[in-house]
Amino acid sequence: MKTAIVIGGGPAGLMAADELSRAGAEVIVIEGKPSLGRKFLMAGKSGLNLTMDEVLSAFTSRYEDAEPWLRPMLDDFGPQQVMSFANNLGQEVFTGSSGRVFPKAMKASPFLRAWIERLVQRGVTVRTKWLWSGWDGDALVFGTPEGHQALKTDVAVFALGGSSWSHLGSDGAWAKAFTAQGIDLKQFAPSNAGIAAEWSAHMQPHFGTALKAVAFRSGPCTSRGEAVISQQGLEGGGIYSVSNGVREGHALYVDLKPDWTLNRVAVALSKPRGKSSFSNHLRRALKLQKHELALLNEWAYPLPQAPSECANVIKNLKLHNARLRPMDDAISTSGGVSRAALDKHLMLLKKAGTFCAGEMLDWEAPTGGYLLTACFATGRTAGRGAARYLGLTPAP
Repeated sequence: MKTAIVIGGGPAGLMAADELSRAGAEVIVIEGKPSLGRKFLMAGKSGLNLTMDEVLSAFTSRYEDAEPWLRPMLDDFGPQQVMSFANNLGQEVFTGSSGRVFPKAMKASPFLRAWIERLVQRGVTVRTKWLWSGWDGDALVFGTPEGHQALKTDVAVFALGGSSWSHLGSDGAWAKAFTAQGIDLKQFAPSNAGIAAEWSAHMQPHFGTALKAVAFRSGPCTSRGEAVISQQGLEGGGIYSVSNGVREGHALYVDLKPDWTLNRVAVALSKPRGKSSFSNHLRRALKLQKHELALLNEWAYPLPQAPSECANVIKNLKLHNARLRPMDDAISTSGGVSRAALDKHLMLLKKAGTFCAGEMLDWEAPTGGYLLTACFATGRTAGRGAARYLGLTPAP
């Protein structure tokens, strides 16, 4: 029987193993951590957003410059296929009001458990606490609890993740061995990252408070999502959507009244305030929340008293010294194995029989199910490509 080793037990690696086992290969899944799917399980803590139920053209557009490259893979395994896959695992899904798709269980553990059970029933072997360290000739080298191990295989699929959340396994350490083989890599950079802020003491009472009904922008990136004021800075989907702008060196702005025109804000501020303080006048005239007023004072003190000038600040509140949180804290990363280093089946051009999938490839996407769907899709492409390399016929 033809043998296949899949290195990395996240969603991309498991999908590759799924395809290889369905095609009839003898599959070993090797994971460096004590158990499979640790980052996948962490994603499940917020409900496990599997995909986004929207028209495929709108869905694929969210991958921006990687869209033409990913499109054939997403045509093959996009949102509808992800939902069918979950249902076939016995994990019923539902679509929320925003179009986001979740398992009804609203967590990852039942999904992951059912998937692993199905793979094991097909004869897939799982080895954990095996850390891949490189190649020795045509053998794959691992550090294991039993010591050094070198394995040969007919085909290998790498799905070792990007370079964030290293405590869950995706530390980017594989890049050194790939570079030594002359494989072209793009430099890692944080994606879907939080914003670091050095708050003054008066912001402490607002830690944990959500910014809602505001808009963020940084360079070409805009967002109407929410963000949470944390001790470290700003976190949440609204900030993640504009973090690439900050990464590219653009300033970050908050519009505290995105549904109001500049003129409407100025007119509201022009009304007589009587004996009210300016702060109370702002709160009443614009219905600003306490934490929004705190942000104004944090980043724009002293506020201009002229209505038109103050309105401009409220619509264009600049976050001073905005910078991204460390890459290891980012939800995902850009960079990794260059698209030019791979064929259409995701096999490395410089190492025949070696395939790559998931976040170790050079693409990025927003949160909202886009990351997981592309991990599934690239894992499927790599697994089916590896099966064909073995002379096997992928299952329908």
